[in-house]
Amino acid sequence: MDFCDYIAHKIHGTLKKSIDESMFVTKVDKPKLDLHPTEGWFISSKKTIDVVDRNGRRYKVTVEAVED
Repeated sequence: MDFCDYIAHKIHGTLKKSIDESMFVTKVDKPKLDLHPTEGWFISSKKTIDVVDRNGRRYKVTVEAVED
């Protein structure tokens, strides 16, 4: 069991809150699932969050379980 959903949710909420507080972040998308690009089936529990700063630069935040 991993906690990618929980961690991505917390990151998303914190970044979303910072839009009003810091003004460095201007857009935060909801976490996206890691799905097959054409078939749409579940690949892994990895989540990605797209973020845009006040200068228009885009970032991708990835939450992924690491195998030991």
